[in-house]
Amino acid sequence: MGTIFNMEGPLMQGLTKFADLIILNVITFICCIPIVTAGAAFTALHYVCLKMVRGEECYIVKDYFKSFRANFKQATVIWLILLVALGVFVCDLVVMYVAEIQFPFIVRALVLLLGILVMSVFMFVFPLQSKFENPVKQTIKNAFKASMLQFHKTIVMIAMIFIPPVLILLYGNLIPIVIMTCISVPAYVSALMYNKFFAKIEARFADEEVQDGVDEGEDERIFHDELDVREVKVPFLTVV
Repeated sequence: MGTIFNMEGPLMQGLTKFADLIILNVITFICCIPIVTAGAAFTALHYVCLKMVRGEECYIVKDYFKSFRANFKQATVIWLILLVALGVFVCDLVVMYVAEIQFPFIVRALVLLLGILVMSVFMFVFPLQSKFENPVKQTIKNAFKASMLQFHKTIVMIAMIFIPPVLILLYGNLIPIVIMTCISVPAYVSALMYNKFFAKIEARFADEEVQDGVDEGEDERIFHDELDVREVKVPFLTVV
């Protein structure tokens, strides 16, 4: 019995992580309420989730708001751009299904493609913003490239967004659990999927810094772990 409830055991470690995800879910939900702050909220969410996936030292609330503050301005701009794109997509869907006009198949296919592209960028743009320093345009461009290179994972990440509402519809007794984890759990699972991809990019830059004669002891983390301001352009097309 003592072994089961050992704080270092798998059961207690799992329960601790589950509790952390609930806290992360609540914080993110609250920070998304003003709507305009959602971009910074999602960025901070992925910042913490990636730390959890990697087993790095992580203080949920402290690290969340550290990333939230550091990325607020740029993440908000990215969020507003995506919000406009999502708005256009939703309006197109409403027009197609409400209007009495029969739209050609090619038009409907293009609208669907627009939606997929916007969602694909959405899946990667905030994780990238949380980890790499780039201008807005470059971050969005890199998110698109990353989502295409990791397209099979992108589809799974998009699908996970719809799992919580489906669970609520099918299993009403799970509503409390689903509500407490509907944001953080999909983000955590997404971090599990893109972690290896990000690690390859980070290793590439670490090697380049060593080759350039940069002392790693002075700045071990060249990305947002230190939340310093430096431009790191990510050549995704060269990463396999």
